[in-house]
Amino acid sequence: MPRVRNLLLFVVLGAILYFLLSYHVILTNRSTLLLRKSTFTLQYTFFSTKGKSNKTILAIDALREDGIGDLLKKEGLMSEEEEALILQSLNIE
Repeated sequence: MPRVRNLLLFVVLGAILYFLLSYHVILTNRSTLLLRKSTFTLQYTFFSTKGKSNKTILAIDALREDGIGDLLKKEGLMSEEEEALILQSLNIE
C-alpha cells in the first residue's frame, strides 16, 4: 500500500509541476485566466494585471509572445487599436 501511495503522490506532484511549467495564471480585476506558455518555464507563472497598464503588460516579452494581447482583447480590457498603438510605441511588430 505505501508503494501505491508514493506512486500516486509522485503522479500528482508531476501533474502540478507540468501545469506550472505549461500555463501562465493571469489574475485580472474580473477573473483568473489561463494562458498557454510557448515553452516550459516557471517565468511569469503567476501574473497580476491589477494596477498595471496595458503598455506595461505588453512590454513583457514572455507574456506578449504567448498571446496576452489577444487574451486582454477577448476579456474586453484592451481594444485592437490600443494594442496596435502600444506595440508601435514599443517598436514591436
